[in-house]
Amino acid sequence: MRCAPWAPTGRRAARGPRPISRRRRTRCARGDAGFTLIEMVCVIAMVALLAAILVPRVPRGTSQPRLEAYALEAAALLKADRTAAIRHRRHVAAQVDATGRTVISGSSGRILRLPEDVAFEALLPQTCEGRPALSTISFFSSGMSCGGVIRLMRFGNGFDVRVNWLTGGIDIVARGGR
Repeated sequence: MRCAPWAPTGRRAARGPRPISRRRRTRCARGDAGFTLIEMVCVIAMVALLAAILVPRVPRGTSQPRLEAYALEAAALLKADRTAAIRHRRHVAAQVDATGRTVISGSSGRILRLPEDVAFEALLPQTCEGRPALSTISFFSSGMSCGGVIRLMRFGNGFDVRVNWLTGGIDIVARGGR
């Protein structure tokens, strides 16, 4: 329906001023014509503004591929320490701090920090070569190690980074419902 005095009526009008019915004026005045473009643009702008404010607040957790990347980073850090121990023919110990959620390289000082949503556990030896291990995974000049396991889990899935005590080899083993 058009709300305009010049809308076609289906019959010819007589010459002279055309009367405008009151009914037609009141319908247009009440806003029966629909939404205007500016109203629609304002509503879309308000929705976009709310989305821009709320989207960054949505919690973003660590994805399964990112969890695997953390396990690979930990394994690479430990392999670099083992290689440094063999190359420089000296003892190298990587620091594992489960409460601080970090693994610190003994050869390069590189730090791997894990986010709060990743469960971080470490199974480490209490002693290594007759000395207290003090939250470390140690590598010797022969390539051997005292061993240890670093476990990274999220929602029942995760990875174990295992250091073999005899060979010093580092393996990543998937855990959970993968």
